[in-house]
Amino acid sequence: MQIKPFRIEQYFGKYEFTAKYLLSSSDAESRAIQELLDLEPGAHDRLLKHWCGYTESPGAPDLRQAIAAIYHPLSPDDVLVVAAAEEGIFVLYHALAGPGDHIIVETPCYESGLEVARSTGAQVSEWPRSFESGWAHNVAVLEKLLQPNTKIIYINTPHNPTGLLMPAGIFKQVLDLAASRRIILFSDEVYRELEHEPATRLPAACEVYENAVSLGSMSKTYGLPGLRLGWLASRNPEILRRCLGFRYYTTICNSAPSEFLSALALRHREVLVQRNRELVLRNLQLLDAFILRRSNRFEWVRPNASPIGFVRLKPEQDVLAFCEKTVRDAGVLLLPGTVYDQPRHIRFGFGRKNMPEALAQFGAYLDSHP
Repeated sequence: MQIKPFRIEQYFGKYEFTAKYLLSSSDAESRAIQELLDLEPGAHDRLLKHWCGYTESPGAPDLRQAIAAIYHPLSPDDVLVVAAAEEGIFVLYHALAGPGDHIIVETPCYESGLEVARSTGAQVSEWPRSFESGWAHNVAVLEKLLQPNTKIIYINTPHNPTGLLMPAGIFKQVLDLAASRRIILFSDEVYRELEHEPATRLPAACEVYENAVSLGSMSKTYGLPGLRLGWLASRNPEILRRCLGFRYYTTICNSAPSEFLSALALRHREVLVQRNRELVLRNLQLLDAFILRRSNRFEWVRPNASPIGFVRLKPEQDVLAFCEKTVRDAGVLLLPGTVYDQPRHIRFGFGRKNMPEALAQFGAYLDSHP
């Protein structure tokens, strides 16, 4: 297997744990284990007595039940728990595609959505979106990309890095295109339930198309990336069977304490989502006003879902150099769009509690470097 360097994670690995102010994080505010245990009487004692042996490879039954409850109508058998969304992406592509197949990937995207697809040996086509078109989806372009051997279409909604939700009409057109040719629709939904207006939430792809696979995670909406758990949900048992078969060559099974805490959190996910959505909406107002005040420097399509947004830097300059100088001189970590092959953009994150402090520090730095 040949695969390119993972630029997003390399950049974070260089700065994330030394920068004082994180202004590009893609997850919502996290919680301490004690806060999770306080959600249910007796949970503390149950965790201390929880067995730390091997767990079931598809995931603990109570965890799969809690995940299945997110979707309608799914059962625990329609869920495969994995070691974070990253493993889900790796396992699905390699279990289902290879040389002779064709994959279409919506771009820009989280880098593994594209590069892991390429690493299978399949032919990969990008379905591009652009700032100039308001990040609109052109379904006619998608249709022209289809080939007789198209095996998988990868989409991401709510979208990383723009923070935009795919319009409902576009979502239906994509589903119809996939269904008309029995193509697997791989729908990355790790920000689902963090729509800024809950009424705009799309159905999960796995709910409305039998050959769809929905990718979920504890990391983003729920703010629990340290648990390192995600899942694949599908009503097609053959897809999950093949993914499980491949997974025996990766992590085999999950961390028992993480499964316990994830199931606990998901049984009370409304509590986690409500706090994080309120935090995101407050911070978004601050960031939007910040960008408007500095319209000579920045512009964006205001996000409507998730805790991230993609800001265009108006002056033509080296975005990577700008971000590295900012983190070095001001201690503020921004993610350069170069890691998405978007060299005029910067990804901002506004899901953390200390985001106002980080934004103020960045503003002061800009004011001192006009």
